Amino acid sequence: MDRRLDRHLDADPRAIHRLTEWPVCRAIRLGRVAYRQAERLQRDLVARRRRGEIDDVLLLLEHPPVITIGRGGDGRHLLAPPEALAQRGIEIVNCGRGGDITYHGPGQAVGYLVLDLTRLYLDLQRLFAQIEAAIMDALAGFGIHAVTDPQLTGVWVGRDKIAAIGLRVRRWVTMHGFALNVANDLAPFADIVPCGIGDRGVTSMARLGCRVSMDAVFNALAAALAARFDRRPSSVSLSDLLARAARAADPRATQRCEQPPSRATL
Repeated sequence: MDRRLDRHLDADPRAIHRLTEWPVCRAIRLGRVAYRQAERLQRDLVARRRRGEIDDVLLLLEHPPVITIGRGGDGRHLLAPPEALAQRGIEIVNCGRGGDITYHGPGQAVGYLVLDLTRLYLDLQRLFAQIEAAIMDALAGFGIHAVTDPQLTGVWVGRDKIAAIGLRVRRWVTMHGFALNVANDLAPFADIVPCGIGDRGVTSMARLGCRVSMDAVFNALAAALAARFDRRPSSVSLSDLLARAARAADPRATQRCEQPPSRATL
């Protein structure tokens, strides 16, 4: 998007004044968040997005060790007893995203997208393709050549999956998203059949010899996703986003706060 934007501004200097009209995607760093807590937050943001109180949102975070089973999950793909996993500190959560079973843990870059597709495009196949392309763009910036498979969702290096994607779309607003293996422990993937695919492996940026900070990966993902979705990236804190949402929901509250006190109250 940056190169296209430069050409656009060179061709029409007045375009700089129209940049604020570009749709915005608010990128929010959350740190390490429990899976259920992140899911509750997403549901709240989805409701706010439908009401028009917030812009599109990209949540960037890590999870404590957790195995999640999507709506299409098969219990037979959980290979380890739940009790044994609990003793190792790995939670099991049945969730509302699409797809089968996967693992999240520290060192994995998770991105949750709250997008209003009525303002983008009503094409789920294209949506998945753009997310995959953005992840590949980010990886290319670190010297990793990744590809897609026409038969399988996700991003791959050879026959090993490096990024998984699972979404939920209701009334054309998305939640859930993707998980990119950066430097996470890959051993827990042996406790499941990842994404229900038994004849493929998993890999990570670290296993491929790419040692990079999580901040660098989050920055690359946010930029790549904004470019692929033609959004103007904007970093914001969660508290600021919710404050803006509150003002959008009740503009009179802001006006009341801004009005000077009357003489009767002095």
